[in-house]
Amino acid sequence: MKNKESHSKAPIYEALMEYKKARVVSFDVPGHKQGRGNAMLREFLGEQCLSVDVNSMKPLDNLCHPVSVIKEAEELAADAFGSKHAFLMVNGTSSSVQAMVMSVCKKGEKIIMPRNVHRSAINALVVSGAVPVYVNPGVNKELGIPLGMSVKDVERAIKENPDAKAVLVNNPTYYGICSNLKDITELAHKHGMYVLVDEAHGTHFYFGDNMPMSAMEAGADMAAISMHKTGGSLTQSSFLLLNCDLSVGYVRQVINLTQTTSGSYLLMSSLDLARRDLVLHGTETFKKVIEFAEYARDEINKIGGYYAFSEELIDGDTIYDFDRTKLSIFTRGIGLAGIEVYDILRDDYGIQIEFGDIANILAIISVGDKSLAIERLISSLSEIKRLYSKDKAGMFDHEYINPEVVLTPQDAFYSPKISVPMNESDKKICAEFVMCYPPGIPILAPGEKITKEILDYIDYAKEKGCFLTGTEDAKIENINIVSKSINN
Repeated sequence: MKNKESHSKAPIYEALMEYKKARVVSFDVPGHKQGRGNAMLREFLGEQCLSVDVNSMKPLDNLCHPVSVIKEAEELAADAFGSKHAFLMVNGTSSSVQAMVMSVCKKGEKIIMPRNVHRSAINALVVSGAVPVYVNPGVNKELGIPLGMSVKDVERAIKENPDAKAVLVNNPTYYGICSNLKDITELAHKHGMYVLVDEAHGTHFYFGDNMPMSAMEAGADMAAISMHKTGGSLTQSSFLLLNCDLSVGYVRQVINLTQTTSGSYLLMSSLDLARRDLVLHGTETFKKVIEFAEYARDEINKIGGYYAFSEELIDGDTIYDFDRTKLSIFTRGIGLAGIEVYDILRDDYGIQIEFGDIANILAIISVGDKSLAIERLISSLSEIKRLYSKDKAGMFDHEYINPEVVLTPQDAFYSPKISVPMNESDKKICAEFVMCYPPGIPILAPGEKITKEILDYIDYAKEKGCFLTGTEDAKIENINIVSKSINN
């Protein structure tokens, strides 16, 4: 990395400040004209914010083809993350994941990936026509959560599919589980395959001390970095890191297939400023975050019934490492699904956590948290146990069901299909997604066989209050299946 002084620059932010000083009269978009056209919007977001919600112009560069300040911001970001190039992304990390896949896989080409990927990875397959080779992740049956990929399972998939173009790895998972990224990368490279890492929840790996290995350190070819999750930028802003021989220009062409031509300067400047802050202060920032998370974990485990898990799960294989900043808490021990605890925390205690599934909750801890807020979370969980705990008999005991893939996602999604009641879809081929959001990992994806076990899981998730999405039917009562001629 360059010396820290060079990272004190924030070229996009600085260009926006110069633009403001120039008092330019605007006859371009956006039409609110620095907020003058909408008083309520100006009052809500503030004049300072709206004054820099501007259009691309020569002094501010162009995200689709950067040549000046955006190009300089990308170079600083690449240096900060240790990659050959970094692209500023304003369509979310979903767009970054899709660009990774579409940069290395064409229609009909195979990509090896875990099935517990975010929907964005499978969306990339629907759009591109690439063919998934799923490696079922390990499963912790006590916690009911999917884990990382075993190196042996990846090796088996590579040997059975030597023509695959790439291996995609989730690292870390939503729960903080890390795979053996270095060995998987070396194995894939040995067989001429690219390694793509969905590192949406791992921004801090690059800036904190004693963190799990980052994708760039492991030698991966591309990584999607969700800066807004733990890096301090605005929601929907992201980086796509490139670290291989692919042409920067070609990858940008792929990005431009789906990313907006009207890149938000609010999002881009937030990436610029967040990168600056992480390089200058990231070590102390994440030291504090880990201290908060470790303290909360210890205190929650003293309550009893809950299990805030951490490094003790490491087994050198499907749990190769653990992200200690993640406060993942198993709740089934008090007889409540994670989503039930999630709802009680929000509705009764005014605490919004990241997500709840059928057995766990996740609280995101960041430098923006204060000791008092951590104490409030701990005491609220203690009181929830006292007031709401019940017998855990009859609770669903697993979060992940291995799917049976019958058709490629693209073939299934675009096939002739019919809508049937969910309870009449057993043994049919799914033609759309069903998932709880967050985290957005599909329970069913296009091309997968629907089974009674999966339908029971969906019913249970509904009963417990999970927010289900993905189906054309907004009520999630009907599901699109591939039409009868193909099903038979």
